[in-house]
Amino acid sequence: MLPFTQHSLDKLESLFKGMGYRVRYEKGNFKTGSCMLQSSKVVVVNRFSNIEVKINSLIDLLREIEPDTSTLDEKQKQLYFTIKQTKLTL
Repeated sequence: MLPFTQHSLDKLESLFKGMGYRVRYEKGNFKTGSCMLQSSKVVVVNRFSNIEVKINSLIDLLREIEPDTSTLDEKQKQLYFTIKQTKLTL
């Protein structure tokens, strides 16, 4: 899947931005490391989480939503559909 690097986090942020969402890093008491405010299309990520938790939180949120992908470029669409199809099983 995605390596836990700043570059991967930047790609996920740009994917959300392409779908009309804003990603913000704020102080908060989130059990999952993030939360989504559906009505305002804002994703809030706990800024004190490590990069692995931030990436996993954004990926989990991407799997839950059904956004309009018509505004995404081809690379972003490919990343989005790869994330949607990939599910970690233990």
